[in-house]
Amino acid sequence: MEIRKAGTVADVAAAEHLFDHPVRPEWAERFLTTAGHHLLLAYEEGAVAGFVSGVETWHPDKGAEMFLYELAVGEPYRRRGIGRALVLRLAALARERGCYGMWAGVDAGNDVALAAYRSAGGKGDGTCTVVTWDF
Repeated sequence: MEIRKAGTVADVAAAEHLFDHPVRPEWAERFLTTAGHHLLLAYEEGAVAGFVSGVETWHPDKGAEMFLYELAVGEPYRRRGIGRALVLRLAALARERGCYGMWAGVDAGNDVALAAYRSAGGKGDGTCTVVTWDF
């Protein structure tokens, strides 16, 4: 397995099968060119097997923190440590960029995601509630 940072819209489009919706080139370009946005792709034998995206968030009294926005691994590649490796690589990138920590919101009952995050050193007791606004 090889993990590389996405650098082009074509890189993002190659991972489209892992996203929730089709990749929109203008949105992919904006993501890639916005400071503090990161998309790491895992490759197995030249094919995109998974990805993790992260966004650096800043606060006046805390500094930078990495928000692990999304993790996906294709069905044929699951249970091989790819998700764990992606999370660990994002955590390493966060440390390199001076972030004091990293966090992810996880839906209650998403045991697969929780297992991947915990295997990469994440901790949490499942008491967090995510509040959303749809516009």
